[in-house]
Amino acid sequence: MPVEEKLCTQSYTCGPSRPLLDLTIGGLLARTAGRYPDRLAVVSCHQQKRLTWAELSAQADRVARGLWSLGIRRGDRIGIWSTNCIEWVMMHMGCARAGAALVNVNPAYRSHELQFTLQRSRMKALFLWHKDRHADYEEILGRARHGFDHELQHVIYFDSPEWPALLDAPGCLPDRLPDHVASDDIANIQYTSGTTGLPKGVLLTHHNVVNNGQFLAQGFHYTEIDKIVVPVPLFHCFGCVIGTMSAVNSGAALILPNWTFDPRATLKAVHDERATSVYGVPAMYVAEFALPDFATFDLTSLRTGMMSGAPCPIELMKRVLTEMHIGELVIAYGQTETSPVTTMSDAGDTIEVRVNTVGRAMPQTEIQIVSTETGAQVPIGQQGELCIRGYALMKGYDGDPEGTALVIKEDGWLRTGDLGVMRPDGCLRITGRSRDVIIRGGENIYPREVEEFLYTHSKVGEAQVVGIPHARLGEVVCAWVRLQPGVEATEEEIKEFCQGQIAYYKIPEHVRFVTEFPATLSGKIQKYKIREFEIEARGLQSVANAATA
Repeated sequence: MPVEEKLCTQSYTCGPSRPLLDLTIGGLLARTAGRYPDRLAVVSCHQQKRLTWAELSAQADRVARGLWSLGIRRGDRIGIWSTNCIEWVMMHMGCARAGAALVNVNPAYRSHELQFTLQRSRMKALFLWHKDRHADYEEILGRARHGFDHELQHVIYFDSPEWPALLDAPGCLPDRLPDHVASDDIANIQYTSGTTGLPKGVLLTHHNVVNNGQFLAQGFHYTEIDKIVVPVPLFHCFGCVIGTMSAVNSGAALILPNWTFDPRATLKAVHDERATSVYGVPAMYVAEFALPDFATFDLTSLRTGMMSGAPCPIELMKRVLTEMHIGELVIAYGQTETSPVTTMSDAGDTIEVRVNTVGRAMPQTEIQIVSTETGAQVPIGQQGELCIRGYALMKGYDGDPEGTALVIKEDGWLRTGDLGVMRPDGCLRITGRSRDVIIRGGENIYPREVEEFLYTHSKVGEAQVVGIPHARLGEVVCAWVRLQPGVEATEEEIKEFCQGQIAYYKIPEHVRFVTEFPATLSGKIQKYKIREFEIEARGLQSVANAATA
């Protein structure tokens, strides 16, 4: 069947054919630094630091030489556990130059999660700050390392003499830098909730993220005169690919407003730097509009931006288009496993496309919607599971071929677990999730991980975790707990048990004590019934039914 006929009847589409770059991250940085040496590359507003592209390239070489002086070689894993800062960007570029794989560690992680990451990633070095107002990282690291085997050999604190010493390390890199690194080498390992169990290390190659960044930059129509305000975390794909890699591809400047998201700092960065683009999950835009002095910030320099990471309320998008002057706001969909963006509206699309869909297939990306029962393509307009194929697919889950095979089939299609509908014009609507990942303010939470932790409480006999609607965050965590016989507990007791042990965003917002769970005749827990009960009991019907793209 010709593609033209197939597009009209079946839920299959392929993005435009555009050249793929055969460059490493280090090679791309060198190219951009050569083209725009004196243009601004990165600004860290809260640190009052600025680098041009030539300066960033030179700093990347310093980091790479320092890593080699530690004995780090091609393919070794290097962790970074930090909120947004200029050092994060330097490490990102420097690891790539050295041929090491950067392991992103969520700053919200506490000892339980950090211990897991240290063991699974086999990182040889970890870069971090001693502490900030959110956590004492040195103390957490000490607890995570105590009594457990790991390969961590070097711990470098940015706020210690070790960091400048590393940058000034003598020696040299391979003569053919960056040619000693291949484009299909692992550049980045990001931990995300997979289909089952604990977080999985997603292996992303230079080829994956360089080209996703290229196509993102084209979709935003970025050039070297653009300035992108990035309040989203760099440890997440939203920050280090949609943010950093689109900038490295285009020569646009990357503007970091603060260590972590702050609505006033974000708007101030736009105002002060005359930024042309800004990113955020819906909750971030809501917080910015809520500022009493919102109208005092001059946002007229904005041209484009992205709202993604969670379902985007239509009315909120309309406010962003008008009140923030982002006439070319785009919406995107993706997963960490796809580097991450696979569909995106274009800056030139109509408002109808941008408020009602997540756009169309990115270049060099195939998309199909299949029946969750048979796996066959469904007709246009019919709901099914979204599947992706193309250059952006991860190399796999780290050390988990079985888990990889569960999501990437032999024919090369990745089963996303998300439900969607394809329109006749090839644009997609995401309608739900066939697996029960909770998305809280752009953070993915796998319920089983929270459940497994709750089971470590001596009073908990059984726990079931679901996401329930939240007007600002999209979803929050709700736990149903069946206590051990003869004991009592309070909601606050369960929450307090989680404090400091698991990331704050995974801690249940609501805890309900029950004696039984809704289940099928075969005993399978019906989580959708738990969610339905909570929506009804908490009066969340209007939130659950709010229109989203």
